[in-house]
Amino acid sequence: MTIDRAGLAAFLRRRRETVQPEDVGLPRGPRRRTTGLRREETAALCHMSTDYYARLERERGPQPSEQMIASMAQGLHLSLDERDHLFRLAGHHPPARGTAGDHVGPGLLRILDRLQDTPAEIITELGETLRQTPLGVALTGDLSRYTGPARSIGYRWFTDPGARERYAPEDHAFLSRMFASGLREIATVRGPGSRAAHFAELLLARSEEFTTLWNSHEVGIRPRAGKRFVHPEVGALDLHCQTLHDPEQSHSLLVYTATPGSESYEKLQLLSVVGTQVLP
Repeated sequence: MTIDRAGLAAFLRRRRETVQPEDVGLPRGPRRRTTGLRREETAALCHMSTDYYARLERERGPQPSEQMIASMAQGLHLSLDERDHLFRLAGHHPPARGTAGDHVGPGLLRILDRLQDTPAEIITELGETLRQTPLGVALTGDLSRYTGPARSIGYRWFTDPGARERYAPEDHAFLSRMFASGLREIATVRGPGSRAAHFAELLLARSEEFTTLWNSHEVGIRPRAGKRFVHPEVGALDLHCQTLHDPEQSHSLLVYTATPGSESYEKLQLLSVVGTQVLP
């Protein structure tokens, strides 16, 4: 496919002018005259330099890579149809849609952007964290940094002892059953050639605990509404987890809250102040 520089530039300009600062969690400010986002704001959201982004809007510069286009699609909060259009304008075939996709829908992103004072994360059906709020990172660490199968909390649970450190020890047995049960259900739905089936094969070769649970054929073990975390700085927290599901991409937004006036509520307030100072 051939890049359409004029079409790409026009589409980027129009999308930048359409997106409002509050749509992406940025303050509007009293002196803003720009319609939509500034170029430097857009570049920061897309994880690129302002100069690089500006050249694209001016129909200049090298052809952006698929990774760069995916970053721009996410930074501009594009829908799947808009993302695919952007890929074609840039001279690339769009990524396959479906459960393996990492592109987070604009609806979930808009909600996440408004939860900066709340622990929250967006995950795939395999428990791969795609986005976290700052307080979410402070609570559980940066879970989006992993690559390969280790991106999945279920996979890490059985292969990395450190994955269990921030969960109450008395919940470990239940969580092991839940992760094994959930993976079995997803692997059955997605089929033998799915990533879920591949993860199961890897775990069967690496974890005796997973093998025992897998062979029990348990299904239907659902996450509890109450979540108990053990933070290295503030200690034990009892939180409630609310879930919002995006069926188009099989992504879920998890929001963690504490009962006002409780000890856990006070600890969350402390964690919001300490913030990045306690990140691993």
